[in-house]
Amino acid sequence: QLQLEESGGGLVQPGGSVRLSCAASGIALDAYAVGWFRQAPGKEREGVSCMGSTGASTHYADSVKGRFTISRDNEKVYLEMNSLKPEDTAVYSCAVGSIWVVQATCNPQEYAYWGQGTQVTVSS
Repeated sequence: QLQLEESGGGLVQPGGSVRLSCAASGIALDAYAVGWFRQAPGKEREGVSCMGSTGASTHYADSVKGRFTISRDNEKVYLEMNSLKPEDTAVYSCAVGSIWVVQATCNPQEYAYWGQGTQVTVSS
């Protein structure tokens, strides 16, 4: 069973930056579709940024375009978050999908493995 573990969350001031990491055990992450999702209290889960299996395709939610960047290497998936706003406050979870999902998608049904999540709070 694949296990994912996020790290890097915490309290950050508006306008600040945070880098989230997601480590996976047992697979080479650079061959799989990967994604970052978030859920704020009282809101539905939102696909923030996703990458297709080859890495050539990425997708960003409109709310984070130009501020967030997804990347990965063989061992980890990263989410670089800049110019953070209070509305970015949420639990952020990484997810791993299939090697066949070449076109990036943030449809959660395409992801079989999920991490527990890490809290990001943007507040002064």
